[in-house]
Amino acid sequence: MNQHTNLQPKNTMNEFYFASLVLSALLTGLSAGLFYSYSCSVNPGLGKLADAEYLRAMQGINKAILNPTFFASFMGSIVMLTLAGWLSYSGQHVFQFKMLLTATVIYVVGVFGLTVMGNVPLNDALASFDVSSATASEIAQQRTLFEQPWNKFHAIRTLSAVAAFVFTLLAFYKLK
Repeated sequence: MNQHTNLQPKNTMNEFYFASLVLSALLTGLSAGLFYSYSCSVNPGLGKLADAEYLRAMQGINKAILNPTFFASFMGSIVMLTLAGWLSYSGQHVFQFKMLLTATVIYVVGVFGLTVMGNVPLNDALASFDVSSATASEIAQQRTLFEQPWNKFHAIRTLSAVAAFVFTLLAFYKLK
């Protein structure tokens, strides 16, 4: 008798789907964690700085965040959530599809969309502001124009990122 008759063939599609689901959760979790930790530590710390130091610090942070590591999780979440959702679109993974579709919509609108339409324009305006040649009044005005709306957008995208992460985790529920 052949000793290999009890071996089941690997289901490559399910393995690929599971890997896409794990990567979706990892990347979405990294983005949610970044925004959450920023809300818990960086924003409160920056808020205590004097106006000119606050603006310079935000200018530096806004430059530093534009790196491959950030973009891998920020953009990778969109790619992997979309892929995992597409792979789950079958009668076998109806619940997972609904959770991943919800996570994708929340992430694309509440994280990516809000960042592109809200935070980035504020960052761009701040980048063009010359702190060293501005008066104290101009610096105070620039901070007012930047800080409150930026923090509001950031709070919404943080909640959206956490919600997207939770829905991604729910896609693991009853996974066969």
